[in-house]
Amino acid sequence: MTGSNSPHDAAVRLRDAYTSGPIEPLRDVLESTDTDTAYEIQSLNTEHWIKEGREVAGWKIGLTAKAVQQQLGVDQPDFGVLFSDMLVANGASLNMNQLIQPRAEAEIAIVLEQDIVSPDVTAAEVAGATAYVSPAIEIVDSRIADWRITFADTVADNGSSAFYVLGDAQLPLAGLDLYTCGMVLEVDDGIASLGAGAACLGHPLNAAAWLARTMVNRGQPLKAGQVILTGALGPMVSLTAGQQIKAAIGGLGEVRFNCGERS
Repeated sequence: MTGSNSPHDAAVRLRDAYTSGPIEPLRDVLESTDTDTAYEIQSLNTEHWIKEGREVAGWKIGLTAKAVQQQLGVDQPDFGVLFSDMLVANGASLNMNQLIQPRAEAEIAIVLEQDIVSPDVTAAEVAGATAYVSPAIEIVDSRIADWRITFADTVADNGSSAFYVLGDAQLPLAGLDLYTCGMVLEVDDGIASLGAGAACLGHPLNAAAWLARTMVNRGQPLKAGQVILTGALGPMVSLTAGQQIKAAIGGLGEVRFNCGERS
């Protein structure tokens, strides 16, 4: 189906929004919890971008907080694709001209050293397949005007993804406590968000295991070398030009970037 109310049309609208500005929610195509159609739209754009030469670097997990799930009327997280050109170097400047209404959230990134092919993989087995973890900040953005999103909107919009920053530390899981580790997100040296590992679906590895099982069931198993952003450790923070952003996660270290000026 390729009419004006089709998944294909919705995918084109979302792609165009990256350069032409935000669009209205996709109510003409999507019911608020229409997971299947939403992921179909996401997949159409993923396929389009891969054909244009973009490379998949990994995956991001969203909606890992129960309160946010309840707000959107769902009982599960969502996921989106990370492309290699989304990575911003630690300490670098973020090009705000490429963003519409960006927000930042501190997360724990997992980098895999093994493929995960079991549909019943556990958090412990994900830990065994992990090469290292790093502190991370995800910069999310919505192509939907004023963040008036439903669950289906954000799924279709590639999980509201935009960019991500990885800290320099690449730490083995052994000896780390990702459950009780605290998180502080600072904006211009002031505390803007607080959280902990337990806020991410009970444990970041729980979130990673959910994603691994989901992707096996979708025929797209997680691959060695891929980056997994496991989900927010605390509330997200809106970004404006000129800000300095830093996240510190207990046991993992710091990660930072600055928001460039808009032109």
